[in-house]
Amino acid sequence: MISFPFFKPRKDPVAALYGDIVAASRAPEAYRVFGVADTFEGRFERLALVTTLVLRRLQTMPPPAAALAQELVDRIFAGLDEGLRLAGVGDLSVGKKVKKLAQGFYGRAEAYTAALEAGEATLRDALSRNLLAGRVPPDAVSQGLLDEIAGLNARLEAASLESLLAGGVLSAHYS
Repeated sequence: MISFPFFKPRKDPVAALYGDIVAASRAPEAYRVFGVADTFEGRFERLALVTTLVLRRLQTMPPPAAALAQELVDRIFAGLDEGLRLAGVGDLSVGKKVKKLAQGFYGRAEAYTAALEAGEATLRDALSRNLLAGRVPPDAVSQGLLDEIAGLNARLEAASLESLLAGGVLSAHYS
């Protein structure tokens, strides 16, 4: 067999981390216990929250973490693009929908980052408004959800870049 080394597929260095984020985003507790809507919008909101936690951690790490953070974001949007196509969204509409999702994602990331730095009341407000789509008032946001976020943050803070890229740091929280 003839081998063409320059046609080998590029290894995706963030594949395991991406899989870990998706697994944590899809944790059944989020939907059954914390009240996240099990819809495309609810799953997107959950993905935005978990990804924001990871990106915040990557920002505190030395190089090549920043470059890997960008690769992770690119991978997430490739996954959203693929999901839209699998859901039957037409090729001409996918780009527009992904652009709208990107705007929403960056808005959520900014809101969650500011809320995590500001404290619990602000975080409750951001979670109520975004993750829970205004169905739950800020003062009724589950303490379990806040504890879950704190637990994920603690796992991320304790993780090295190598362990993050290996996957399992976030999803081990649900084992």
